[in-house]
Amino acid sequence: MRTLAEIRSLISRHTRVGEISTPLPGVRLVALGAPTAPLRAVYQPTFALVAQGAKRTVLGDKVLEYSAGQYLVVSVDLPIVGQVFQASGKQPYLAFAMALNPRVIATLLLESAAGISHLMAGQAGLEVGTAAPDLLDSVARLLQLIDRRDDFAVLGPMLEREILWRLLTGEQGVSVRQIGLADSRLSQISRAIQWIRGHYAEALRIDDLAKVAAMSAPTFFRHFRAVTTMSPLQYQKTIRLQEARARLMAKGQDVAAIGFAVGYDSPSQFSREYSRYFGMPPGKDMARLRTGSASDGRFA
Repeated sequence: MRTLAEIRSLISRHTRVGEISTPLPGVRLVALGAPTAPLRAVYQPTFALVAQGAKRTVLGDKVLEYSAGQYLVVSVDLPIVGQVFQASGKQPYLAFAMALNPRVIATLLLESAAGISHLMAGQAGLEVGTAAPDLLDSVARLLQLIDRRDDFAVLGPMLEREILWRLLTGEQGVSVRQIGLADSRLSQISRAIQWIRGHYAEALRIDDLAKVAAMSAPTFFRHFRAVTTMSPLQYQKTIRLQEARARLMAKGQDVAAIGFAVGYDSPSQFSREYSRYFGMPPGKDMARLRTGSASDGRFA
């Protein structure tokens, strides 16, 4: 497909190795010349298109693999394990990523006569689709503007809207529409997720979270698991451990103090759960992080 080849060429022109931002806030390009280890990170609502290579993304027990011409939609903040498994120096992994802006999505829905469907039971906040030609064309035209800063300032937001519209009307449109609907099930769960992320060190009660989401406790629990593939307590533990690792990288505290700061009462429990999640004790992982031999995994 000519447009996908053009996207590959444009990403290669603007990146060498790693991830870069573009003049349009929330738009990033990725180029990796080798496969990566499994990398853990919290992904915010994102559209990520693979132009070359392939990646595996894991959320709980849900495993998705996607390659050139396919895209990932993340519709709520999710702790994800990502791994690029197809990349080389001659054919690097190339990807385009764009944050999904709820305000712009809501505006598009208000301006259109698009049907609004509710979140279906069992639908996770993480889905893969195949990019239609009109979506690829929109991405290619946005990438063509990167070198033309004056044009980008005016036309970039217009092309962002076009890309969002193509997503809204595409095969993963249900997931994207939910981001812009304040009263959707996904938005209700998203409010609870934001509460957990802001209060991860506190004791968590399902009844309190259900009130934040404006649901009954059983309904909230069912929909939370459907969106995130995990229970609220499992989600909170994941966020605690992700935050602990970020603090270890910042070099500000010792291991025990970090465990207490993220909500653990027992250093041994913190060490045990950290080892289970990241594959090594926090002290050993901290030494590795501080030598720069680990990544936070935020590649599209």
